[in-house]
Amino acid sequence: MERESKMLSNTELKRYSRHLIMPEIGRAGQEKLKQARVLCIGAGGLGSPLALYLAAAGVGHLGLVDADVVDLSNLQRQVLHRSEDIGRNKVQSARDKLLALNPEIEIELHCSMVTPDNALELLAQYDIIADGSDNFATRYLVNDACVLLGKPNVHASIFRFEGQASVFDVAHGPCYRCLYGTPPEAGEVPNCAEGGVLGVLPGLMGVVQATEVIKLIVGIGEPLIGRMLCYDALQMRMRELQLLRDADCPACGTRRSIRDLSAHREAAVPCALVAVPEIAAHELQHWLACAGAASPLVLDVREQAEWDSCRIEGAIHIPLAQLQERLGELDPKADIVVYCLMGARSRRAVAQLREAGFKTVRSLNGGIRAWADVADLALPV
Repeated sequence: MERESKMLSNTELKRYSRHLIMPEIGRAGQEKLKQARVLCIGAGGLGSPLALYLAAAGVGHLGLVDADVVDLSNLQRQVLHRSEDIGRNKVQSARDKLLALNPEIEIELHCSMVTPDNALELLAQYDIIADGSDNFATRYLVNDACVLLGKPNVHASIFRFEGQASVFDVAHGPCYRCLYGTPPEAGEVPNCAEGGVLGVLPGLMGVVQATEVIKLIVGIGEPLIGRMLCYDALQMRMRELQLLRDADCPACGTRRSIRDLSAHREAAVPCALVAVPEIAAHELQHWLACAGAASPLVLDVREQAEWDSCRIEGAIHIPLAQLQERLGELDPKADIVVYCLMGARSRRAVAQLREAGFKTVRSLNGGIRAWADVADLALPV
């Protein structure tokens, strides 16, 4: 059913005057923006510029989804938030800034994660989904829900110095799974917390997302459907990849196997992670303090930059990617405790070591972050 037209007030006519004088947008296009409902998944690095520019453009109803709170480490790139917002829910902090920018719009908060149980009901309330999530589980879940609902999915992702953006709309082109059929295993690909991200990068990619959302709403230009925009900040280069629909895609192919979100419920079970022996930070602290010559070997499998930044005193360093070729540097009979930032990579390392014949090896539960909380509060993790 077509929504009732929302006329622009005199204040809005002045606010959006630079849009109104453009024939591609004009009054009719601005009224489309006012009537639109857009869901922004994530109120962090990508979500900040995305939501700011959609609010400034006059998108009438914005939904914000994020279960996280503002942390000091966010402020390097998440420009919706301020130092005084540390500890607040991100969606609440974001709402305040967006309404201060444009009080003419409506903002709906969803202070939760997108889950297999709420995804279809949540996404069905909006016209366009803009996915700025920072993990593969959510990206695949959002993609599959958008395919099932027939919603356009304006996607962006970032890592270190590189960004990608596309529009996945199965009515006119491929979906995310046509490009990446299955998600990587847990810990296989480092996230931004592990690999880092240039602070300005999400600003650029989030603005690309906002641009594509506005084009879709107004019906102008050529959207990034069937195309992937790839940006390299170090070289200051952009290139474009052509994306084709995969006839065998499990989500949108001719013999699709994904007809609901039940598979995501199974994937969300914690046992899907690599199951290995673990040790708590306080247990390792006690062991190192009391064992003397019988202390365990502590192995750091993070990347070089992480090691250079901080480490557990006395540890040795072998990045996970080099572990297989450097097994000879380790004693198979030694007690070994492996750690990374939060535990995903160390679990994979322990599984790899046990497969190679190492018997007494375990992962530090919670990684160096847990160690800093328990044993070394001054450690700059």
